[in-house]
Amino acid sequence: MFWLIFAWLTALFESFTDVASKKSLKNVGTYIVAFFIRFSAFLFLIPVLVLVIFLWGFPTIGSQFWLALLISGSLNVLTTVLYMNALKHSDLSISVPMLAFTPLFLLVTSPLIVGEFPTPLGLGGIILIVLGSYILNIKEFRKGCLAPFQALLREKGPKLMLIVAFIWSITSNYDKVGAVNSSPIIWVVAVNFFIAICLFPILFALNKDYIPKKRSSLKKREEYWKLIKQNKNILLFTGFLSALTIIFQIYAITLTLVAYVIAIKRTSVCFGVLWGHLIFHEKGMKERLTGAVVMVLGVVLIVLS
Repeated sequence: MFWLIFAWLTALFESFTDVASKKSLKNVGTYIVAFFIRFSAFLFLIPVLVLVIFLWGFPTIGSQFWLALLISGSLNVLTTVLYMNALKHSDLSISVPMLAFTPLFLLVTSPLIVGEFPTPLGLGGIILIVLGSYILNIKEFRKGCLAPFQALLREKGPKLMLIVAFIWSITSNYDKVGAVNSSPIIWVVAVNFFIAICLFPILFALNKDYIPKKRSSLKKREEYWKLIKQNKNILLFTGFLSALTIIFQIYAITLTLVAYVIAIKRTSVCFGVLWGHLIFHEKGMKERLTGAVVMVLGVVLIVLS
């Protein structure tokens, strides 16, 4: 049952990463946070990689490793940016629960990509996940039966998180392919390095949030580095939390079905709603926590399937 312990730790540390990310986004731009989460996670993972290689040697790299890295890495460049934008523009307690849709999408993508087939009990889980997302905005019900869904999709954060949930249902499978064709630690180091390298030029090309437009190119670069230095502690801490999340997740998915691990991981949505209320003083705690719990129950049904 080690996979279950690793999966629960993944959920807990993901919720901590979300809190740290949202705090970072108050002071620096989206692309700075996106880049540093991946780059600092890569730095924190290097000592673990060295230790693993020292103890067990360098693993054989399988034939599917590079294709999995290209697919998962490229898609996760997009999800990293979308995720940060979602946290920036909407409440934590209404954005993060949308990630509970990942197990629902995995019922489709896992059979196609890695040949894993959950049983029909997963259908009950799907219904609960959809019902939970409805409850998140149940106060809108008086405007019509579909109003809670419409209200949810009017919010930028939930819309972006729903896209992230779908993409993750694809990349989670390729994460397993990559880990099996190398080792869990080799995979997470490689994929984080790949994403950081891809985000680096985007960081300077698109991140205009906190830099005056009239600055010269040289002045802008100086402003970027000054901004990063001022916020380096929270950025590095966020990357450290992300590294722990990644390690626990990748070891868990090598021990059991991808859908099971991602299902347990999605319980982080309950933590996210709780932290949103306690730390960021977000409103609507009652319906949002209720909706999140119902979504997690749906996740549990998928696990039991």
